[in-house]
Amino acid sequence: MAQISLRRMAINQSGTIAAVKVGGELGRRIREMGLVPGTEITIKQRAPLNDPVALRVLGGTLTLRNNEADFIEVEVAD
Repeated sequence: MAQISLRRMAINQSGTIAAVKVGGELGRRIREMGLVPGTEITIKQRAPLNDPVALRVLGGTLTLRNNEADFIEVEVAD
């Protein structure tokens, strides 16, 4: 399995969060949304200019800006 940034994932691509590589307030906020290692996610949509990205996680939909998505590493099937 390859690890890529959440920002680089394609629409309808799924994977498992491998790491959240940011600390402080932003890292805490990301983890509070349920984006923790081991969580399954699926990219659902992108805005017209590719920012933000909508993802399906824990039965709900979240949106993240690309600068936030850069800190999340995801394991995807090759």
